[in-house]
Amino acid sequence: MKKVLAMTVIILVVLVSCKKTEPVPEIAPDPPKEAENAEPSGDQCFAFANDSSTIELSFNVNSHQEVNGKLSYKLYGKDKNEGTLIGNIKGDTLIADYTFMSEGISSVREVAFLQKDGTYIEGYGDITEANGKVTFKDKKKLKFEPKMILTKVDCKVE
Repeated sequence: MKKVLAMTVIILVVLVSCKKTEPVPEIAPDPPKEAENAEPSGDQCFAFANDSSTIELSFNVNSHQEVNGKLSYKLYGKDKNEGTLIGNIKGDTLIADYTFMSEGISSVREVAFLQKDGTYIEGYGDITEANGKVTFKDKKKLKFEPKMILTKVDCKVE
């Protein structure tokens, strides 16, 4: 009886092991994509305006995501600031040095704008000053509050 049981087990093991299994399809990785070079985007202009304040942002982005442009603030109860932007776009965020004149004094401060749904929202956070330049302490902790949303506008011809 033990021999019959042992033979039955061996036959079942052989039959089960001979069962054809479906081949596991190989998943090939996608071939690496060539680096995409972004085309220069030309002048882009954005603005915010209400009854008492305006913000105007205009810039050009080159193929290396470098930004060069102008920014002006005319905020109610504050001095007018106008100046230049030089920076970079990293992902969906524009980070730039804003060099401006206010009350006859030239100043430099770092600015950040988040691009969202074709608009730009200015970022705020803790700042520090070194060598006459105001910068953000930690760009990862910037807050982008949609109080003054800059929407796309036609660029002014100068």
